[in-house]
Amino acid sequence: MANLSKILLRAVSSGDRTEPDVSAAPGRLPLGKPVAVIDIGSNSVRLVVYEGIARSPTPIFNEKVLCGLGREVSTKGKLNPDAVASAIGALKRFRALCDVIEVGDVKVIATAAVREAKDGPNFIRDAEKICRAPVDVLSGKREARLAALGVIASIHEPDGVAGDLGGGSLELVEVRGSDIGIGQTLPFGGLVLADLASGSLKKAGKLVSAALEQEPILKALAGRTFYAVGGTWRAFARLHMRQTGYPLHVMHGYSLSAKDASEFAELVQRVDPETLDHIESVAKPRRELLPYGALVLNEVLRVGKPKRVVISALGVREGLLYELLDEPARALDPLLSAAGALNVLRSRSPRHGQELIAWTDAFMATTGIEETAEERRLRHAACLLADIGWRAHPEYRGEQSLNIISHAAFVGIDHPGRAFLALAVFYRHAGIGDDEPSPHVRELATTRILDRARVLGAAMRVAYLVSASMPGVLPKSPLKVEKGKLVLRLEGKMASLDGERLFNRVRQLGKLIGREPAIRS
Repeated sequence: MANLSKILLRAVSSGDRTEPDVSAAPGRLPLGKPVAVIDIGSNSVRLVVYEGIARSPTPIFNEKVLCGLGREVSTKGKLNPDAVASAIGALKRFRALCDVIEVGDVKVIATAAVREAKDGPNFIRDAEKICRAPVDVLSGKREARLAALGVIASIHEPDGVAGDLGGGSLELVEVRGSDIGIGQTLPFGGLVLADLASGSLKKAGKLVSAALEQEPILKALAGRTFYAVGGTWRAFARLHMRQTGYPLHVMHGYSLSAKDASEFAELVQRVDPETLDHIESVAKPRRELLPYGALVLNEVLRVGKPKRVVISALGVREGLLYELLDEPARALDPLLSAAGALNVLRSRSPRHGQELIAWTDAFMATTGIEETAEERRLRHAACLLADIGWRAHPEYRGEQSLNIISHAAFVGIDHPGRAFLALAVFYRHAGIGDDEPSPHVRELATTRILDRARVLGAAMRVAYLVSASMPGVLPKSPLKVEKGKLVLRLEGKMASLDGERLFNRVRQLGKLIGREPAIRS
């Protein structure tokens, strides 16, 4: 992120005024021209334009059309004519949008429906003319690998099996850290199942059950995590969120126990989807596929016996971008990369955020407070995000920061981790007093998370008062526990920064960790 800190807002002088050059788009990272992925799936055709190729890529435009290309491929062998017309129309619009956005590189991929249809080559020829780019028709194993890479790119240290359910197929592949097993593809996409089973869930259930019973990949799933990828399973999870009153409407990283997922899957199969609460949150064309998606998920859980299900909002498209990165870029932490980008784009001093990491490292090392590797990682991310709300009104900086962080498009973090980041930065602004954060975010926090967030927030309140958010101060003003006391050292030129307000903040932090405060100059 060092090069990002060189971003400058160009200005033009007009009399005694200085105005920003709005053409410079200072809210974007200098990653070159945007890159687009057009994904021609069996159910949907989607365009996602990303800010650039990065460890944590950010979409700047996202649109899908539910065409249903694979609706009749399994029984008639050809793409549905109406679906083809819809898809061609979508591709024309998507190519025009890429031109408007000035995309530098357009990647076009196609999956099961186009791969299996007799007239798939004709469709590909037409699609390539419209998109002015080659269409990469993914094999089943390649699709499974890209889905696994999408999970690896977005889940911190994954361990389990990734399953990507589309309209035409189900891809299964084992993931462990950055290692990928051999992928398998099965013809169990929602559209194909409905077609093969003539609309009978009972018949579809027999087909899926017989095949998955023999699937060796699922034998490796017991007691681990099943990472669910694909629009139908995201719709399933969205309904579960709404029905259970889950406090955070962020799909990526949403976690269900295997038992809860199975019980909800049985409900979705048993009743008419239109009778489900909050069904309006699911697009109408996808509702008819929900029971089939629930059926497949339930069979995966029955055969594989995982401990939990985690939703990954990233899959094949993001796996494709991840594959384009060099090895050093792949090794970067996606959460810290995203937090670092926000630090550059929105903080008063990006360097100060980096110095805050080292300053809190030294503080934590002397407190005797136990900190896991994951808690340390989250603390570092919080330091990078600590000043992103400074432009808000002082009374609302904590609340605004909390909302931005809890709802940000972060990956590499679970929902309790989001709660920690949001709460720590909230407390950094609002203080550890009467102002209480959103109860919805607090619901996600354990007692330990809440305690650590309060300690870090109080420490950051000391840091920002002594440094005025400027770089170069914290390295000369260490905060450590020395001989049983919490000591802030202000030596040399730093001594003049001492004051009653600063001492009160050191004292407040001291109370949280059970230490007497002192400022020494």
